[in-house]
Amino acid sequence: MNTPLKITAFAVSLAATFGAAYGVGDVVVPIGTSTDSAAHAEHGGDNTPKKEGEHGEHTESGRSTPPGGLQVAENGYSLDLETPRIPAEKKSDLRFSIRDSADRKVTTFKREHDKELHLILASRDLGTFRHLHPTRSPGGTWSTEADLPAAGTYRLFADFTPAAKGAEGLTLGTDLAVSGSYRPAPLPAPAKVAKVDGYTVALDGRLRPGAASELKLKVAKNGRPVTDLDPYLGAYGHLVALRSGDLAYLHVHPNGTPGDGKTKPGPTISFNATAPSAGTYRLFLDFQHQGKVRTASFTVEADRSAQEPAESRSPEGHDGSEGDHQH
Repeated sequence: MNTPLKITAFAVSLAATFGAAYGVGDVVVPIGTSTDSAAHAEHGGDNTPKKEGEHGEHTESGRSTPPGGLQVAENGYSLDLETPRIPAEKKSDLRFSIRDSADRKVTTFKREHDKELHLILASRDLGTFRHLHPTRSPGGTWSTEADLPAAGTYRLFADFTPAAKGAEGLTLGTDLAVSGSYRPAPLPAPAKVAKVDGYTVALDGRLRPGAASELKLKVAKNGRPVTDLDPYLGAYGHLVALRSGDLAYLHVHPNGTPGDGKTKPGPTISFNATAPSAGTYRLFLDFQHQGKVRTASFTVEADRSAQEPAESRSPEGHDGSEGDHQH
């Protein structure tokens, strides 16, 4: 559908998420929203808390688990977005908090990769991606400055582990409305090479649904391998995968860490990742070189033909590689 809708149509769609209508200008509804709707129905909606043991996707072991980022609340914790809308093309302050089962703001978190909480913003068409670093007030309110280039609906992901005893790592998600005139961009075609700021990043490996696989990303500049990547948030790179349609979130960490005596600072950064299902994904690699962080992005397909035969896998359903760390 390429015909712009009136302001009221977009306001009604936002009201279902935020409980109010927003004046956000003319918009174009993204093509292919049936995938998103089906996923929402399967998971009970983006903002429907799940009861323990109530999940929506199945692993190879037969146990069903929900992908990250589809729920606003899980395991007694919820994401409270205090600024549910901001204007496009303008620096704005985003504020949010993590609340516990008693509706109190959480003020203690475990540090992972140098941060208590990692914040990701992505547009629904996956054309815009931001890895932000908010700061927390003593009272538990997180804040960060955001400057988003286009209007539309964005997904905000908070990746964290509460410091409470027995608490597990969580990725909670909610929608952010960005006002202005909106036309979604088509998803780039699948590719094994991405270019950003004079750097070329080559992807080796494939995502497999329900099974771990190794992804290797090789960084080069002006045709020469980069062998002096900077440590960034305790690693030489960070990779986020988002499923097209419902934006199910997969945050993977590299195999090895700077200073461990065996992990080299490039040119190759290795990750283990598992796609929650077959489908189209966008991969976003953050890496730092000469003091500046850059993001290389790829479109990839995860399909069952990419899986290894069951007899070649370990009993846990992994390929035997070490260092798989994901939420």
